[in-house]
Amino acid sequence: MRQGPREGTILALDVGTTGVRALLLDPTGRPRGEAYREVLPTYPGPGLVEHDPEALFRAIGEVARTVLGGAVAPGVQALGLSSQRGTAVVWEAATARPVHPALSWQDGRTAERCRTLLAEGVFVSPLTAATKIEWILDRVDPERDGVRAGRLRCGTLDAWVAWRLTAGRVSATDASHASCSGFYDLLARSWNPAVLEALRVPPAALPTIGDSSSVLGRVDVAGLPSVPLAAIIGDQQAAMMGQLRLEPGEVKITYGTSAMVDLNAGPEPLWSTRAAYPLVLWQRDGVPSFCLEGTAITAGAAITWLRDGLGILESAKESAALAASVPDAGGAWAIPAFQGLGTPYMEAGARAVLGGLSRATTRAHVVRAMLEGIAWRCREVYEALRADSPHAAPAALRADGGAAQNDVLLQLQADALGLPVERPTVIEAAALGAGYLAGLATGVWRTAAELHQAWHRDRLFEPTMSPAAREERFAAWQRHVAAAREA
Repeated sequence: MRQGPREGTILALDVGTTGVRALLLDPTGRPRGEAYREVLPTYPGPGLVEHDPEALFRAIGEVARTVLGGAVAPGVQALGLSSQRGTAVVWEAATARPVHPALSWQDGRTAERCRTLLAEGVFVSPLTAATKIEWILDRVDPERDGVRAGRLRCGTLDAWVAWRLTAGRVSATDASHASCSGFYDLLARSWNPAVLEALRVPPAALPTIGDSSSVLGRVDVAGLPSVPLAAIIGDQQAAMMGQLRLEPGEVKITYGTSAMVDLNAGPEPLWSTRAAYPLVLWQRDGVPSFCLEGTAITAGAAITWLRDGLGILESAKESAALAASVPDAGGAWAIPAFQGLGTPYMEAGARAVLGGLSRATTRAHVVRAMLEGIAWRCREVYEALRADSPHAAPAALRADGGAAQNDVLLQLQADALGLPVERPTVIEAAALGAGYLAGLATGVWRTAAELHQAWHRDRLFEPTMSPAAREERFAAWQRHVAAAREA
């Protein structure tokens, strides 16, 4: 007779690009408490995106205390951490104080540096942390005396958060974050000496690479439970665990600031010819699994821009009702490329474009056009992944993230793909996946199979557009992409 899950709750944190979320998971793997604080990045110039790490850490404390009811809840067994991945932080080892604002994975200031390195035979993407760490060190420690002496530490955001959560006792990242850092050798499964030398980053300044699901140390922060820090994982990989995309070929899409499409590649990496990334999906017991990931760099951020930039929305939630109030976009179209175009183009200089406007165009048409643009961009990303995959196509695509609440977007996505789209009851899959991994590391759950009973579908969106109409509209939209690429 199969044993049920053990007792104990898990505190799961997701430190995202636009805010911080906490979930408290019960022994069945279902959330019993949730809190969120928006912490937006700043944009000091075109293509520049920065975070205040201290503001993010304050938000961690706020959301954690909220879900714990203002006190340390009894029975909390462990903490799991999910984080945005390619964001770069350099901090003082003694005080944990960041020496410069964190440079977001979206920040494009090192794109030219990446092109120069590529010409020298060193491949580093501008979406990863490596050249951003170099950029910060060049300004605060140009001779690298501080990092060589151990006074400065550097890494992706998760490493800094782990350092702060454990009062400097844990210097660690997991293989999923490491594979997004720009410093990682996917074949050797360690830091890449050639990249470290080119950027003049001593390996001792970086965290140790470990499992995504293991006990790293104990939390030592006032107001938080002194429990094991038992999982660190990149947010997109965590969402794959939260969506239980455990088999090769299975796919999920996360609508956050960007839209990230991930395909489970299995025990060996898949190499892309279409600007997708082979990454570590997670590592357990020293054994990595891999994924192939593609990026539509602007997704939810386009809706935020409609709210904050144009003022045609009072809230992101309003976008669904407004888009549903018109049968189509009335000839309007949008290319959501506010921080460039990701997969399959990888053009950092591309810019967003709105077109097809007339005097009859209303704000509802503009909102619907932007949602259509997100769906078409995600189709481009999905097709790039599928073209490089030997695995059978999935029966459905699972969607999560804040914009997955938007029924119009998910219906447009099903129509754009010609593929059913499943929305789970819990759309905050990144925090959920971090919690699952922390529970697996501490025995709250014995196997991932136990968690399947916790996943429930909220709604299935079936394609309604004919194949001929789908291809005709996609071809028309793709012709407009040229305007963004030439901007």
